Formats: sequence, structure tokens, C-alpha cells
Amino acid sequence: MPVVLLVIWAVLLFGGFLVGKLDSERVHRMPTVTRIASSLVLVVLAWMYYLTNQAHAAALYMLLIALGVTLGFIGDLFMARLIFKENNVLAGIAAFGLGHIAYIAALIWVGDTFGYNAFTPRVGAWAVWLAIGAAGWYLVVYSRAPVRSTMHVAALPYALLLASTAGFATGLALQQTAFIPLALGAALFLISDLILAAQLFAGLHFTSIGDMIWLTYGPAQMLIVTSVAALMEII
Repeated sequence: MPVVLLVIWAVLLFGGFLVGKLDSERVHRMPTVTRIASSLVLVVLAWMYYLTNQAHAAALYMLLIALGVTLGFIGDLFMARLIFKENNVLAGIAAFGLGHIAYIAALIWVGDTFGYNAFTPRVGAWAVWLAIGAAGWYLVVYSRAPVRSTMHVAALPYALLLASTAGFATGLALQQTAFIPLALGAALFLISDLILAAQLFAGLHFTSIGDMIWLTYGPAQMLIVTSVAALMEII
């Protein structure tokens, strides 16, 4: 069943890009319906992992990952203006931020519970990714903004939150290679968000920028969700 859902996810995401037509603003080839549907498939997959493995030693990790991807899906609905027409960006950022808090809690819990909590890789990777997140925020959001506002400043803690997910995921990967895809997913999420932030706050635009955001964001979420399967194989 997970394989079937992953195939459906890939068809919706990449198929939507391949067969879709560029919109009038030259932002998306992917239709909104295929983008949102691909995100929903990952929500179903994450909850399936949890609901069918509640007695597993990693059940709490599965639950937190499911909560995180669900909040991400809600963020997608906000950003696509399918929920709320006004203040949708702020609502979307809030949903994604809460999702990453769930992810970070999951990563810290799994490290502490299964012994992947060595200080140097955990804190070292976190510090490096915080620096990357801050530099990315400055280069693509703050320094490029023609007029700086409170929103531009507020984007920094959000970038650092996403960088923290990447940092803790990398800390796990440095101790257990099974977590390398998870770390890649967290890194892709930060990259996707920086592109989105540059679009929203600094006016960045190129053909299919929206597709580029989703072609990094979608695989990021998929790699985070499927880290559940990788964890079940090693414990």
C-alpha cells in the first residue's frame, strides 16, 4: 500500500508538471488540483503508517510526522487560497511553522529514545544549518527586498525554524545512514521555502518558479514521511 500511494503521489506531482500548461503569469505548469492532491496523498500515507503501527516502538515518531505533514497540507490550502482569501500567506506560514515544530520534536525524540543523540553531531549540525538558514534569509529575502518591512524581519525566525529541522535531521544522519534521505528532505524543504520567500517578499520571478517550489517541496515532504519506514527497519 505505501508503494501504491507513492506512485500516485509521483504521478500527481511530476505528471502534473509534465502534462500541465503554463499559466498566464508563467508561474505554474502544475494544476492546483494535482499539487494539492499530491500533498494530500502524503498525509494519507503518514497517517496510515501511524494507524497501522500504533504498538510499534516508534509510534510517537510516526504520530509527530503525521501531524507535521498534515499541518503542511493545511499550509498548502492557505497558500493556494483554498482556505481564506486574505492573510493567506501569514496563515500558511503559521501552519508550516507548527508542522516543523512537530518535525523537530519527532527528530529530538527519536534521537533521545534510540541513542542517536551524541552532542557533537547533533549540536554541530544544528549550528551549521542555523548559519545556512540565516545566510539564506539575508541573501534571498532581506538584502533583495526593495522596501523592508516587519514581514521581512519575521521571515528570519521562520527560516531558522526550518533550518533547525534540517540541522536535527542531519545530526541523525551523521550517526545513522538510514536517516540520510530524511536529512535531504529537510534540506530540500528549506531550499523550497527560501525560493518561496524570495518570490513573496523580494519579487523574485522566473518561468515556472511555482513549479520549482513544488518540485523541491513535494519530494522534501515525501522523504520526511518515508523516514518512518527507514526507522522501522533499523529498530
